[in-house]
Amino acid sequence: MNPRPARRRIAAATATAVLAAGTFALGAGVAGAEAGSKGGKHAKPVTKAQVLGLFDQWNAALRTGDPKKVADLYAKDAVLLPTVSNQVRTDRAGIVDYFEHFLRNKPKGTKIESVVNVLDRDTVIDTGVYEFELTDHDTGAKSTVEARYTYAYEKQPNGKWLIVNHHSSKMPQG
Repeated sequence: MNPRPARRRIAAATATAVLAAGTFALGAGVAGAEAGSKGGKHAKPVTKAQVLGLFDQWNAALRTGDPKKVADLYAKDAVLLPTVSNQVRTDRAGIVDYFEHFLRNKPKGTKIESVVNVLDRDTVIDTGVYEFELTDHDTGAKSTVEARYTYAYEKQPNGKWLIVNHHSSKMPQG
């Protein structure tokens, strides 16, 4: 099956979510799943708890300190717009490179608020605000970075959910 129609929905929904992320109230809405999706009528729809668990899986991968384990959670053609880099990452090598640097600061992520949108049985978006406790790898000084995020996930034919688009940006001052 051609994943491009779902990717177009993800791109449009991600753009909308990124623009609106700062105005969402705490909470999560789960839209109904489409009956005609790749999973078929009899596949169980993904739950909000399952989607939120995908972040826990990603955060656990961060704690391993292994950038390749983190990159394994991204689709082959994923796009990463990272929090502390101006470079758009569009392939595994770029994603691994980003996490090689980011993981030096021993990040510990915590979600502050999350909004989950189920686009269909195989496509979900998790948008909200999270913060990272960072430890400077040179001085040991601790700091916290609060950021807006959007994760777009796609269920793979093997049943595994992978990140196809991840945008994270520091909260604007103001």
